[in-house]
Amino acid sequence: MTDSKKLCCVSIALIVLLRLSIGWQFLYEGLWKFKTLATPAPWSAEGYLKNAQGPLRDSFRNMTGDPDDLQWVDRDAVAAKWDDWAARFETHYGLDEGQKKKLSDLLNGVADFHVELAELPEGISPKDFGKNVKFDAKAKRLICDGKLRMLKAEREKLLGLLNDDPEVDIKSEIIFSEAVNRLYELATRPQGISAKEKLGALLVGNPEVAGRVFKEHEGTIDYKRIGDIDLYKSELARYEANLAKAKQQSAMQFPRDHLQKQWSDMQKLKGKVVGPVKSLDSELKVAAKKLLTPEQLARGPVRLPSTPIDRINQQTMWGLTILGVLLLVGLGTRYAALGGAVMLTMFYLAMPPWPGVPEAPGPEHSFIVNKNFIEVMALLAIAALPTGHWFGLDRLCSKVCCRKNAKCCGSTSTTACGSATPSATN
Repeated sequence: MTDSKKLCCVSIALIVLLRLSIGWQFLYEGLWKFKTLATPAPWSAEGYLKNAQGPLRDSFRNMTGDPDDLQWVDRDAVAAKWDDWAARFETHYGLDEGQKKKLSDLLNGVADFHVELAELPEGISPKDFGKNVKFDAKAKRLICDGKLRMLKAEREKLLGLLNDDPEVDIKSEIIFSEAVNRLYELATRPQGISAKEKLGALLVGNPEVAGRVFKEHEGTIDYKRIGDIDLYKSELARYEANLAKAKQQSAMQFPRDHLQKQWSDMQKLKGKVVGPVKSLDSELKVAAKKLLTPEQLARGPVRLPSTPIDRINQQTMWGLTILGVLLLVGLGTRYAALGGAVMLTMFYLAMPPWPGVPEAPGPEHSFIVNKNFIEVMALLAIAALPTGHWFGLDRLCSKVCCRKNAKCCGSTSTTACGSATPSATN
C-alpha cells in the first residue's frame, strides 16, 4: 500500500472528492426512487430488465416474473389477480356491507337490473319473455339478469307483445312499455358494466384482439381470423428464433438492424394489446378508492403480495441509499465501494455495449466502455485506496479500536498500536 505521505495532497483530495461524488449520486438516486413510490408513477426496474440484451438477457428478463406481459392478456389470470386484490382491499380498509356490495358491483357486476312494475297488461304472460327477463309478481318488479343483460332484440320482443286491441287497458300498456324501456337503459348503460365484463369483452369478445373462428359445418373450423393476442405471441416466438440466428451471425449487421426494427414493432403491438388491460386495472382501483371515507384513506395503500420485481426494486433502492451513505461518511469505505461496483456491474451486464449486442435506448453511444463501466473502475480504485482513513469515519473507528486494544493488552501493545496507527491511516 502506497504511503499517503508520498502522495500529492491534490491527488488525495481528488480521490476523496470522487468518493463523495459517487456516494452523493448513489444516495440521491436511492432517495429519489423511494420518493416516487408515493406518486401515481412509482419507479421500477421492470422496464430496464425487460429490455435487457447480451449473453445474460434471459436471466435478467426472467427476474421480472413475466418478461413479455403475457399474464395481462390471460383473462383468468387477470380476474384472479383482481379477486385477490379485492379481498385485500376489503380487509385493509375494513369496508362496511354497503361498500363491499359496491366494490363487488364494480368488479363482478350487479346480480340483476330491475324496475318497478305493479302488474302485467292483460294478455301478456311471463312465459313469453325469454330467458333474460322475468316478472316477479310478489316483488312487483320487472327483472333482467345482470350477467346476460338485455339485447335490443329482446326489448323489441317485449314491446311486440303489446297489441292494438281497443278493449285492453291502454294505461297498463303504456306503463309496461315505459318499464321495458327503463330496464333496457339500465341494462345497457356503460357505467353499469363491471370490470370483468369489460375484460371479457376486450380479451375474448373483441375479434380484433382475441381473433375469431368461422364455422360452416359442425365440428370443423373453416377459417380463423388471427387477433392481436395471437399475433403478438407469434411475433414473440419469431423474434426469439431470429435472435438465436443473429447470435450465430454476429459479424453481419443486417440481422441486428432487422431485429431492432422487429423488437420496436413488437413493443408497439404489445402496447396495443396490454395497454387497454392495464388501463382497466387502473380504472378499477381508482373507482374503488372513491368508495372510501377520509378515515379509511388515511390507512395508506393496500399491501399486495410481493412479486419478483418488487423485491428487486426494494433491493436496488435500499442498496443505492445505504451504499451512498457509507461512501459519503467514509464508513466501511472499501466494502461499500466493492458493493457499489458489483451493483453497477449488474447494470452494465443488463445492457452491455459489446460487439453484436443492440445498443441501449437513449442518447448515449458506447462501445465496450460506458458510464456504468467507468463508474465501476472508479469504485474499484476507491476500494484499493484508504480514502475512508484520509477523510471519513474509518479513521475515527481505527483510532477507537487501537485504544481499546491498548487498554486490553497493556503498554507493550500500546507501543505496537501507536507505531501501527500511521500505517493504518494510509
